[in-house]
Amino acid sequence: MSDFKDDYNFDTLAVRAGQSRTAEGEHSEPIFTTSSYVFASAAEAAARFSGEQPGNIYSRFTNPTVRTFEQRLAALEGAESCVATASGMSAILSTCLSLLKSGDHIVSSRSIFGSTTMLFTNYLARLGIETSFVELENIQAWAAAIRPETRLMFLETPSNPLTELADIQQLADLAHQNDILLAVDNCFCTPALQQPIKHGADIVIHSATKFLDGQGRCVGGAVLGRKDIVGEQVFGFLRTAGPAMSPFNAWVFLKGLETLSLRMKAHSANALALAQWLEDQTEVKQVYYPGLESHGQHQLAKRQQTGFGGLLSFELRGGKDAGWKLIDATRLISITANLGDTKSTITHPATTTHNRLTPEQRQQAGIADGLIRIAVGLEDIEDLKADLSRGIR
Repeated sequence: MSDFKDDYNFDTLAVRAGQSRTAEGEHSEPIFTTSSYVFASAAEAAARFSGEQPGNIYSRFTNPTVRTFEQRLAALEGAESCVATASGMSAILSTCLSLLKSGDHIVSSRSIFGSTTMLFTNYLARLGIETSFVELENIQAWAAAIRPETRLMFLETPSNPLTELADIQQLADLAHQNDILLAVDNCFCTPALQQPIKHGADIVIHSATKFLDGQGRCVGGAVLGRKDIVGEQVFGFLRTAGPAMSPFNAWVFLKGLETLSLRMKAHSANALALAQWLEDQTEVKQVYYPGLESHGQHQLAKRQQTGFGGLLSFELRGGKDAGWKLIDATRLISITANLGDTKSTITHPATTTHNRLTPEQRQQAGIADGLIRIAVGLEDIEDLKADLSRGIR
Protein backbone atom coordinates (compact mmCIF):
# COMPACT_ATOMS: atom_id res chain seq x y z
CA MET A 1 0.00 0.00 0.00
CA SER A 2 2.82 2.45 0.78
CA ASP A 3 4.36 1.91 -2.65
CA PHE A 4 0.97 2.55 -4.22
CA LYS A 5 0.66 5.86 -2.38
CA ASP A 6 4.17 6.87 -3.40
CA ASP A 7 3.72 6.04 -7.07
CA TYR A 8 0.36 7.57 -7.95
CA ASN A 9 -1.31 10.98 -7.80
CA PHE A 10 -4.57 12.04 -6.13
CA ASP A 11 -7.03 11.33 -8.94
CA THR A 12 -5.58 7.87 -9.53
CA LEU A 13 -5.70 7.06 -5.82
CA ALA A 14 -9.34 8.18 -5.70
CA VAL A 15 -10.22 5.57 -8.29
CA ARG A 16 -7.84 2.71 -7.50
CA ALA A 17 -6.45 2.79 -3.95
CA GLY A 18 -7.42 0.08 -1.48
CA GLN A 19 -8.95 -2.41 -3.88
CA SER A 20 -7.91 -6.07 -3.62
CA ARG A 21 -9.68 -8.21 -6.20
CA THR A 22 -11.10 -11.54 -5.15
CA ALA A 23 -10.69 -14.81 -7.04
CA GLU A 24 -13.73 -13.79 -9.11
CA GLY A 25 -11.67 -11.08 -10.85
CA GLU A 26 -14.30 -8.35 -10.45
CA HIS A 27 -13.53 -4.89 -11.90
CA SER A 28 -15.76 -2.90 -9.54
CA GLU A 29 -15.39 -3.31 -5.79
CA PRO A 30 -17.82 -5.88 -4.35
CA ILE A 31 -20.12 -5.39 -1.37
CA PHE A 32 -19.44 -8.00 1.30
CA THR A 33 -22.83 -8.44 2.94
CA THR A 34 -21.85 -10.88 5.66
CA SER A 35 -21.94 -10.56 9.41
CA SER A 36 -19.27 -13.17 10.14
CA TYR A 37 -16.45 -15.15 8.56
CA VAL A 38 -15.45 -18.84 8.50
CA PHE A 39 -12.07 -19.92 9.83
CA ALA A 40 -10.04 -22.80 8.41
CA SER A 41 -9.35 -24.20 11.88
CA ALA A 42 -9.71 -23.54 15.58
CA ALA A 43 -6.08 -22.41 15.62
CA GLU A 44 -6.73 -19.83 12.89
CA ALA A 45 -9.78 -18.52 14.78
CA ALA A 46 -7.71 -18.15 17.93
CA ALA A 47 -4.93 -16.35 16.05
CA ARG A 48 -7.40 -13.91 14.48
CA PHE A 49 -9.13 -13.10 17.77
CA SER A 50 -5.84 -12.61 19.59
CA GLY A 51 -4.47 -10.32 16.91
CA GLU A 52 -1.56 -12.60 16.07
CA GLN A 53 -2.90 -13.05 12.54
CA PRO A 54 -4.55 -10.31 10.48
CA GLY A 55 -7.86 -11.03 8.82
CA ASN A 56 -11.60 -10.83 9.09
CA ILE A 57 -13.37 -11.69 12.35
CA TYR A 58 -16.75 -9.98 12.50
CA SER A 59 -18.20 -7.25 10.27
CA ARG A 60 -18.69 -4.80 13.10
CA PHE A 61 -14.97 -4.05 12.87
CA THR A 62 -13.55 -6.07 9.96
CA ASN A 63 -15.27 -5.96 6.59
CA PRO A 64 -13.50 -5.97 3.20
CA THR A 65 -15.72 -3.29 1.63
CA VAL A 66 -15.34 -0.97 4.61
CA ARG A 67 -11.60 -1.66 4.65
CA THR A 68 -11.29 -0.67 0.99
CA PHE A 69 -13.00 2.65 1.73
CA GLU A 70 -10.73 3.21 4.74
CA GLN A 71 -7.57 2.52 2.78
CA ARG A 72 -8.62 4.70 -0.14
CA LEU A 73 -9.55 7.67 2.05
CA ALA A 74 -6.32 7.25 4.03
CA ALA A 75 -4.35 7.39 0.78
CA LEU A 76 -6.12 10.62 -0.22
CA GLU A 77 -5.54 12.29 3.17
CA GLY A 78 -1.95 11.06 3.50
CA ALA A 79 -2.80 9.22 6.72
CA GLU A 80 -1.40 6.00 8.14
CA SER A 81 -4.77 4.73 9.33
CA CYS A 82 -8.48 5.30 8.85
CA VAL A 83 -11.44 4.05 10.88
CA ALA A 84 -14.85 4.31 9.20
CA THR A 85 -17.84 5.00 11.43
CA ALA A 86 -21.63 5.10 11.21
CA SER A 87 -21.83 8.91 10.95
CA GLY A 88 -19.75 12.05 11.22
CA MET A 89 -20.91 12.59 14.79
CA SER A 90 -19.96 9.03 15.73
CA ALA A 91 -16.50 9.75 14.29
CA ILE A 92 -16.14 12.71 16.67
CA LEU A 93 -17.56 10.71 19.60
CA SER A 94 -15.23 7.78 18.88
CA THR A 95 -12.24 10.12 18.77
CA CYS A 96 -13.09 11.73 22.09
CA LEU A 97 -14.03 8.59 24.02
CA SER A 98 -11.02 6.63 22.79
CA LEU A 99 -8.45 9.33 23.55
CA LEU A 100 -9.86 11.22 26.56
CA LYS A 101 -10.78 10.39 30.15
CA SER A 102 -12.48 12.10 33.07
CA GLY A 103 -10.51 15.18 34.09
CA ASP A 104 -9.20 15.87 30.59
CA HIS A 105 -9.82 19.14 28.81
CA ILE A 106 -10.63 20.13 25.20
CA VAL A 107 -9.98 23.48 23.58
CA SER A 108 -12.41 23.85 20.72
CA SER A 109 -13.21 26.43 18.12
CA ARG A 110 -16.45 28.24 18.87
CA SER A 111 -17.33 27.97 15.17
CA ILE A 112 -18.25 24.30 14.93
CA PHE A 113 -21.34 22.29 14.03
CA GLY A 114 -24.14 22.76 16.56
CA SER A 115 -24.35 19.04 17.35
CA THR A 116 -20.63 18.97 18.08
CA THR A 117 -21.07 21.82 20.55
CA MET A 118 -23.91 19.90 22.20
CA LEU A 119 -21.78 16.75 22.36
CA PHE A 120 -18.98 18.61 24.12
CA THR A 121 -21.12 20.65 26.53
CA ASN A 122 -24.00 18.25 27.32
CA TYR A 123 -22.54 14.77 27.10
CA LEU A 124 -18.75 14.77 27.43
CA ALA A 125 -19.19 17.18 30.35
CA ARG A 126 -21.18 14.47 32.18
CA LEU A 127 -18.10 12.25 31.93
CA GLY A 128 -15.88 14.91 33.47
CA ILE A 129 -14.37 16.10 30.17
CA GLU A 130 -14.49 19.90 30.05
CA THR A 131 -14.38 22.08 26.94
CA SER A 132 -13.30 25.68 26.48
CA PHE A 133 -14.50 27.47 23.32
CA VAL A 134 -12.39 30.10 21.57
CA GLU A 135 -12.45 32.22 18.43
CA LEU A 136 -11.24 30.07 15.54
CA GLU A 137 -8.75 32.53 14.03
CA ASN A 138 -7.41 33.95 17.34
CA ILE A 139 -4.19 32.06 18.10
CA GLN A 140 -3.74 34.03 21.35
CA ALA A 141 -7.14 32.82 22.56
CA TRP A 142 -6.18 29.21 21.81
CA ALA A 143 -2.92 29.59 23.73
CA ALA A 144 -4.63 31.27 26.70
CA ALA A 145 -7.24 28.49 26.98
CA ILE A 146 -4.69 25.67 27.28
CA ARG A 147 -4.49 24.02 30.70
CA PRO A 148 -2.16 21.34 32.07
CA GLU A 149 -4.98 18.82 31.56
CA THR A 150 -5.70 19.85 27.92
CA ARG A 151 -5.41 16.79 25.69
CA LEU A 152 -7.23 17.78 22.48
CA MET A 153 -7.67 20.84 20.28
CA PHE A 154 -10.62 20.60 17.88
CA LEU A 155 -11.74 22.74 14.95
CA GLU A 156 -13.45 22.94 11.59
CA THR A 157 -11.76 24.91 8.83
CA PRO A 158 -13.49 26.36 6.91
CA SER A 159 -16.19 26.68 9.56
CA ASN A 160 -19.91 26.13 9.13
CA PRO A 161 -21.63 28.39 8.19
CA LEU A 162 -19.39 31.49 8.22
CA THR A 163 -16.43 29.91 6.35
CA GLU A 164 -13.91 31.18 8.88
CA LEU A 165 -10.43 29.68 8.57
CA ALA A 166 -7.69 28.67 10.96
CA ASP A 167 -3.99 28.43 10.19
CA ILE A 168 -3.61 24.68 10.70
CA GLN A 169 0.19 24.71 10.87
CA GLN A 170 0.16 27.47 13.47
CA LEU A 171 -2.32 25.59 15.64
CA ALA A 172 -0.41 22.33 15.17
CA ASP A 173 2.79 23.97 16.39
CA LEU A 174 0.97 25.31 19.44
CA ALA A 175 -0.62 21.94 20.17
CA HIS A 176 2.61 19.98 19.87
CA GLN A 177 4.52 22.45 22.04
CA ASN A 178 2.05 21.54 24.79
CA ASP A 179 1.83 17.79 24.07
CA ILE A 180 -1.73 18.13 22.75
CA LEU A 181 -3.38 16.40 19.79
CA LEU A 182 -4.86 18.58 17.04
CA ALA A 183 -8.03 17.30 15.36
CA VAL A 184 -9.36 18.98 12.21
CA ASP A 185 -12.82 18.38 10.78
CA ASN A 186 -12.12 18.43 7.01
CA CYS A 187 -15.73 17.87 5.95
CA PHE A 188 -16.15 20.99 3.83
CA CYS A 189 -12.93 20.90 1.82
CA THR A 190 -12.31 17.14 1.67
CA PRO A 191 -8.78 15.94 0.80
CA ALA A 192 -9.40 17.12 -2.77
CA LEU A 193 -8.96 20.73 -1.57
CA GLN A 194 -7.16 20.47 1.79
CA GLN A 195 -5.01 17.90 3.56
CA PRO A 196 -4.64 18.90 7.24
CA ILE A 197 -2.08 16.19 8.06
CA LYS A 198 0.37 17.86 5.67
CA HIS A 199 -0.03 21.01 7.77
CA GLY A 200 0.67 19.25 11.07
CA ALA A 201 -2.73 17.97 12.21
CA ASP A 202 -2.72 14.67 14.14
CA ILE A 203 -6.33 13.66 13.43
CA VAL A 204 -8.66 14.35 10.51
CA ILE A 205 -12.41 13.80 10.85
CA HIS A 206 -15.01 13.47 8.11
CA SER A 207 -18.73 13.30 7.77
CA ALA A 208 -18.67 11.09 4.69
CA THR A 209 -22.37 11.90 4.37
CA LYS A 210 -21.42 15.22 2.78
CA PHE A 211 -19.04 15.79 -0.13
CA LEU A 212 -17.33 12.38 0.05
CA ASP A 213 -20.60 10.76 -0.98
CA GLY A 214 -21.62 13.76 -3.03
CA GLN A 215 -25.16 12.69 -3.87
CA GLY A 216 -26.93 12.62 -0.51
CA ARG A 217 -27.41 8.86 -0.42
CA CYS A 218 -25.83 7.53 2.78
CA VAL A 219 -24.72 8.48 6.28
CA GLY A 220 -21.18 7.74 7.46
CA GLY A 221 -18.01 9.15 9.00
CA ALA A 222 -14.29 8.57 9.28
CA VAL A 223 -11.34 9.25 11.59
CA LEU A 224 -7.84 9.40 10.12
CA GLY A 225 -4.34 9.79 11.53
CA ARG A 226 -1.34 7.89 12.86
CA LYS A 227 -1.53 4.16 13.40
CA ASP A 228 -0.86 4.39 17.15
CA ILE A 229 -3.70 6.89 17.59
CA VAL A 230 -6.34 5.92 15.03
CA GLY A 231 -5.34 2.40 14.02
CA GLU A 232 -5.07 1.24 17.62
CA GLN A 233 -6.98 3.49 20.05
CA VAL A 234 -9.88 4.68 17.89
CA PHE A 235 -10.17 1.27 16.23
CA GLY A 236 -10.20 -0.36 19.67
CA PHE A 237 -13.15 1.81 20.68
CA LEU A 238 -15.04 1.01 17.48
CA ARG A 239 -14.40 -2.72 17.91
CA THR A 240 -15.90 -2.64 21.40
CA ALA A 241 -18.57 0.06 21.20
CA GLY A 242 -19.69 -0.68 17.65
CA PRO A 243 -20.46 2.62 15.82
CA ALA A 244 -19.59 0.83 12.57
CA MET A 245 -20.15 1.79 8.95
CA SER A 246 -22.28 -0.61 6.91
CA PRO A 247 -20.70 -2.37 3.91
CA PHE A 248 -23.32 -0.92 1.55
CA ASN A 249 -22.62 2.64 2.71
CA ALA A 250 -18.88 2.05 2.38
CA TRP A 251 -19.41 0.91 -1.22
CA VAL A 252 -21.45 4.05 -1.99
CA PHE A 253 -18.70 6.24 -0.51
CA LEU A 254 -16.11 4.40 -2.62
CA LYS A 255 -18.06 5.37 -5.72
CA GLY A 256 -18.21 8.95 -4.43
CA LEU A 257 -14.44 9.12 -3.99
CA GLU A 258 -13.94 8.22 -7.64
CA THR A 259 -15.39 11.58 -8.72
CA LEU A 260 -14.39 13.65 -5.69
CA SER A 261 -11.77 15.82 -7.36
CA LEU A 262 -13.97 16.63 -10.35
CA ARG A 263 -16.94 17.46 -8.17
CA MET A 264 -15.05 19.66 -5.71
CA LYS A 265 -13.63 21.75 -8.55
CA ALA A 266 -17.13 22.19 -9.99
CA HIS A 267 -18.63 22.99 -6.57
CA SER A 268 -15.91 25.59 -6.00
CA ALA A 269 -16.42 27.25 -9.39
CA ASN A 270 -20.18 27.52 -8.91
CA ALA A 271 -19.85 28.78 -5.34
CA LEU A 272 -17.38 31.50 -6.31
CA ALA A 273 -19.63 32.72 -9.14
CA LEU A 274 -22.66 32.78 -6.82
CA ALA A 275 -20.75 34.53 -4.02
CA GLN A 276 -19.57 37.25 -6.44
CA TRP A 277 -23.15 37.74 -7.65
CA LEU A 278 -24.51 37.94 -4.09
CA GLU A 279 -21.98 40.66 -3.24
CA ASP A 280 -23.62 42.85 -5.88
CA GLN A 281 -27.13 42.52 -4.37
CA THR A 282 -28.10 45.58 -2.31
CA GLU A 283 -30.34 43.49 -0.03
CA VAL A 284 -27.31 41.40 1.03
CA LYS A 285 -25.41 42.84 3.99
CA GLN A 286 -22.38 40.52 3.80
CA VAL A 287 -21.21 37.41 1.96
CA TYR A 288 -19.01 34.81 3.62
CA TYR A 289 -16.90 32.80 1.17
CA PRO A 290 -13.10 32.36 1.32
CA GLY A 291 -12.79 32.61 -2.46
CA LEU A 292 -13.78 36.28 -2.32
CA GLU A 293 -11.02 38.86 -2.00
CA SER A 294 -13.25 40.60 0.55
CA HIS A 295 -12.97 37.57 2.86
CA GLY A 296 -10.61 38.42 5.70
CA GLN A 297 -8.66 35.16 5.29
CA HIS A 298 -8.61 34.93 1.52
CA GLN A 299 -4.80 34.74 1.40
CA LEU A 300 -4.72 31.98 4.03
CA ALA A 301 -7.27 30.03 2.00
CA LYS A 302 -5.09 30.37 -1.11
CA ARG A 303 -2.07 29.13 0.82
CA GLN A 304 -3.72 26.29 2.74
CA GLN A 305 -6.29 25.03 0.24
CA THR A 306 -6.21 24.20 -3.46
CA GLY A 307 -9.82 25.41 -3.88
CA PHE A 308 -12.43 27.31 -1.90
CA GLY A 309 -15.20 24.71 -1.61
CA GLY A 310 -18.94 24.66 -2.20
CA LEU A 311 -20.18 26.21 1.07
CA LEU A 312 -21.10 29.88 1.42
CA SER A 313 -23.35 32.00 3.58
CA PHE A 314 -24.71 35.52 3.45
CA GLU A 315 -26.59 37.86 5.74
CA LEU A 316 -29.72 39.69 4.62
CA ARG A 317 -30.54 43.13 5.96
CA GLY A 318 -34.08 42.13 6.92
CA GLY A 319 -33.21 39.54 9.58
CA LYS A 320 -35.15 36.32 10.10
CA ASP A 321 -38.26 37.47 8.22
CA ALA A 322 -36.24 38.28 5.11
CA GLY A 323 -34.34 35.01 5.42
CA TRP A 324 -37.46 32.86 5.65
CA LYS A 325 -39.11 34.73 2.77
CA LEU A 326 -36.07 34.15 0.57
CA ILE A 327 -35.97 30.44 1.42
CA ASP A 328 -39.69 29.99 0.83
CA ALA A 329 -39.47 31.79 -2.52
CA THR A 330 -36.98 29.33 -4.00
CA ARG A 331 -38.26 26.72 -6.43
CA LEU A 332 -35.04 24.98 -7.45
CA ILE A 333 -32.75 24.96 -4.42
CA SER A 334 -33.67 22.29 -1.85
CA ILE A 335 -34.70 23.45 1.62
CA THR A 336 -32.68 21.04 3.75
CA ALA A 337 -29.95 21.30 6.36
CA ASN A 338 -27.81 18.63 4.71
CA LEU A 339 -24.97 19.65 2.40
CA GLY A 340 -22.39 18.26 0.02
CA ASP A 341 -24.92 17.14 -2.57
CA THR A 342 -24.92 17.63 -6.34
CA LYS A 343 -28.21 19.44 -5.65
CA SER A 344 -27.86 22.90 -4.07
CA THR A 345 -29.35 23.21 -0.60
CA ILE A 346 -30.42 26.19 1.48
CA THR A 347 -31.09 26.60 5.19
CA HIS A 348 -31.53 29.18 7.96
CA PRO A 349 -28.82 28.20 10.49
CA ALA A 350 -30.26 30.05 13.50
CA THR A 351 -33.43 27.94 13.40
CA THR A 352 -32.02 24.66 12.04
CA THR A 353 -28.39 23.57 12.41
CA HIS A 354 -27.71 25.89 15.36
CA ASN A 355 -31.19 26.05 16.90
CA ARG A 356 -30.20 24.06 20.00
CA LEU A 357 -27.64 26.68 20.96
CA THR A 358 -28.66 29.44 23.33
CA PRO A 359 -29.09 32.93 21.86
CA GLU A 360 -25.83 33.89 23.57
CA GLN A 361 -23.99 30.96 22.01
CA ARG A 362 -25.37 31.82 18.58
CA GLN A 363 -24.31 35.41 19.00
CA GLN A 364 -20.81 34.36 20.02
CA ALA A 365 -20.62 32.07 16.97
CA GLY A 366 -21.78 34.88 14.66
CA ILE A 367 -25.05 33.17 13.70
CA ALA A 368 -27.23 36.19 12.92
CA ASP A 369 -30.99 35.95 12.41
CA GLY A 370 -30.60 37.09 8.80
CA LEU A 371 -27.92 34.54 7.95
CA ILE A 372 -28.58 32.08 5.11
CA ARG A 373 -26.34 29.13 4.23
CA ILE A 374 -26.14 27.62 0.78
CA ALA A 375 -24.28 24.47 -0.16
CA VAL A 376 -23.78 25.14 -3.85
CA GLY A 377 -24.41 22.15 -6.07
CA LEU A 378 -23.71 21.39 -9.70
CA GLU A 379 -26.73 23.00 -11.37
CA ASP A 380 -26.32 25.73 -13.98
CA ILE A 381 -25.17 28.88 -12.19
CA GLU A 382 -27.64 31.13 -14.01
CA ASP A 383 -30.52 28.97 -12.80
CA LEU A 384 -29.27 29.27 -9.22
CA LYS A 385 -29.05 33.05 -9.49
CA ALA A 386 -32.55 33.23 -10.91
CA ASP A 387 -33.91 31.05 -8.11
CA LEU A 388 -32.40 33.28 -5.40
CA SER A 389 -33.53 36.43 -7.17
CA ARG A 390 -37.17 35.56 -6.41
CA GLY A 391 -36.58 35.92 -2.67
CA ILE A 392 -33.90 38.58 -2.61
CA ARG A 393 -36.08 41.06 -4.48
